[in-house]
Amino acid sequence: MLLETERLIVRGFSENDWSDLHEYLSLEQVLKYEPGAVSGEEECRNMARERAEGDCFWAVSLKETNKMIGHVYFGQQEPAEFKTWMIGYIFNPDFYGKGYATEACQRVLEYGFEELGIHRVVAMCNPENASSWRLLERLNMRREGHFKKKAFFKRTDDGQPVWHDAYQYAILNEEWSSIV
Repeated sequence: MLLETERLIVRGFSENDWSDLHEYLSLEQVLKYEPGAVSGEEECRNMARERAEGDCFWAVSLKETNKMIGHVYFGQQEPAEFKTWMIGYIFNPDFYGKGYATEACQRVLEYGFEELGIHRVVAMCNPENASSWRLLERLNMRREGHFKKKAFFKRTDDGQPVWHDAYQYAILNEEWSSIV
């Protein structure tokens, strides 16, 4: 699958994407609100290979250079008959502030609603990650909830979970149709 925007190609992963993936997944600042820790080269090689075999992760590349600058997660949630998908994203900080994440996510939402006929798309983010929830609002998703201490991705030195809150955002097919 390949989706295009004015400046981007949103496509399936390739094993060759490992280097660009490593460029940003090796940065602690990028993973501040994400599960897991920074990834080494070998981990990124494995991730790129796994993602190339799956269909939930989409590489986002610049049209002009074919450089992968981030990725979008877009996966169906269970039960399948509810036609609900989750969207998420991580981008290289060298490309922050240029609208690329918004552009890529808008195209993925368009594909989901207009080509797959899905009913609902949801997203979760940490309330402290203002850049993320602002992006979701630019996508015309509405904040549905603020969950207190919903999950943890990290532990203290003595093994205690570091709980964090989460915002849930969503958009329905009919809401998408009314804004395009």
